[in-house]
Amino acid sequence: MTTRDDSVHSRAARVRLAVFDVDGIMTDGTLYLDDDGRELKGFNSLDGHGMKMLAATGVRLAILTGRRSRCVELRAKNLGIELLWQGVEDKRAGFAEILAATGVTAGEAAYMGDDVIDLPVLIRCGFAVSVPDAHALVRRHVHYVTRAGAGRGAVREACELIMEAQGTLAARLATYLE
Repeated sequence: MTTRDDSVHSRAARVRLAVFDVDGIMTDGTLYLDDDGRELKGFNSLDGHGMKMLAATGVRLAILTGRRSRCVELRAKNLGIELLWQGVEDKRAGFAEILAATGVTAGEAAYMGDDVIDLPVLIRCGFAVSVPDAHALVRRHVHYVTRAGAGRGAVREACELIMEAQGTLAARLATYLE
């Protein structure tokens, strides 16, 4: 775990909305194109379940991505994520739209991104998270860098960190032991 400051848990405790980039966060960043030009992505089931658990605690989820892909739309639907912004070149503007749509302030929002296009959001949100293989400039401007890699449990780690900070993780996990 790498942090920018000592307030990771206090920042995570304030999160009411968690926004995720796709490529390099929800996936390992590899883009697969078939011979017909269709894009394929691999999503991690542990990450997906972490997102579902976080949503069950009352934290709203959103996806903000620069690319447009039918498989992302399907994944969002599968996870119950209604706040889906695709094809967003200006992520700062997209983030502002999501905040306006939800009534959440930037300080109450978490954002997870990995590349320089994500910096305008990462430096404005209340809890900025990235992955170990993110661009070096991004890693320097986030509050938390996951131990797990992109598409390999990083999203789950971030979701569980938020739940832990909010005191909801133990209760969520206990439901599986009943």
